Amino acid sequence: MFADLTPLRTSADYRRLWIGSTVSWTGQAMTALAVSLQVYDITGSSFAVGLVGLFTLVPLVAFGLYGGAIADTLDRRKVGLYSSAGLCVLSFALAAAALAGFHRVWLLYGVVALQSMCGALNSPARSAMIPRLLPPEQLPAANALNSVTLTTGTTVGPMLGGVLVGLWGYQSAYVIDAVAFTAALYAMWRLPPMRPEAAERPDDGPGTGTAAPGAAGRRRRASVMDGLRFLATRPNLRMTFFTDLCAMVFAHPRSLFPAVAVVWYGGDARTAGLLAAAPAVGALLGGVFSGWQGRIRRHGLAIVLSVAAWGTAIAVFGLTRNLWLGVFFLALAGCSDMISMVFRNTMLQTATPDAMRGRLQGVFIVVVAGGPRLGDFLAGAVGQAVSPGVAIVGGGTLCVVTVGLLVTRWRAFLRYDARAPEA
Repeated sequence: MFADLTPLRTSADYRRLWIGSTVSWTGQAMTALAVSLQVYDITGSSFAVGLVGLFTLVPLVAFGLYGGAIADTLDRRKVGLYSSAGLCVLSFALAAAALAGFHRVWLLYGVVALQSMCGALNSPARSAMIPRLLPPEQLPAANALNSVTLTTGTTVGPMLGGVLVGLWGYQSAYVIDAVAFTAALYAMWRLPPMRPEAAERPDDGPGTGTAAPGAAGRRRRASVMDGLRFLATRPNLRMTFFTDLCAMVFAHPRSLFPAVAVVWYGGDARTAGLLAAAPAVGALLGGVFSGWQGRIRRHGLAIVLSVAAWGTAIAVFGLTRNLWLGVFFLALAGCSDMISMVFRNTMLQTATPDAMRGRLQGVFIVVVAGGPRLGDFLAGAVGQAVSPGVAIVGGGTLCVVTVGLLVTRWRAFLRYDARAPEA
């Protein structure tokens, strides 16, 4: 039942990358909550908090796809190293502005947009490295451990962020985030060079993966459109993205947590931090007890059931007015999302060749990170126009209904078998 730690024992490079990512994700989660709280403190508007998601969405979409193409063209280690350095500098910029008393919403929007750009370049490169560091049979275990990374960061980060902002101001969270990025920088620095395998060169024949005479040293720039065309011919991979969009766009109430904490529960920044951390607590527990996931073969069915469970739990959360009952259903939603993410990522890694892996990871990061940003904006807008309760209950219900409609259109997804994967 417990998480398989084999990848951490067998690969020192993966172990450093995992530790560095865990520490840096914690800092990023602190900053994300601190920015939301600061925007709400300045404006008093849930709509303005939702705009944080919109300002990160556009650069995430543009540079997520482009970042995947870069990861399929250049040394993935260098891409990860330089983009991590950019994120570190931006966190110091937020801290400097807070220390100087320069509290402007437009500055926060601008910095989160640049952070989104760097993150969109970093994530495809980092994710595409993992199948090069581990054998295929260890990928499900590695994906479960990666989910622990994300959920540990988003569990500890918001709780620390809420406490730090309440005690010492926004600058304390931003400074700690910047320092935390040194762990990610060190992990990237220690990795070996990692250029994409079997990348075609300009004189290659299509799909050969070998260089023509005289083409040595030249490498074809990976095309975003090639990656999208590849995805267009893989219906099962497309369904992994569609199901996740249903959950993250329709049923993602994060931007409403500052208002919900005050209006429903009479709380403060610490209450908002607790609500933000609750899904990550559930996901963390799901990752810790993830040993059974390696025995599941019907990955498509597992994804559909997990996303439906997410939507149901979010809808029930919107009906509660007891803090701890609400935290319980948010944790249940987080556990469901973690299970879905493990199977979605495993399907993506096993069905994609290395030369295309960065571009598909670029699409993955656009969906996984861009969906919640769009969901933040949608929830904030509906919550401001109608009420937070309507936004949360309606979004969870719409998620479940839409997933059901998708399954009726692509029923083969439910029959996907990991023993004979078909993208």
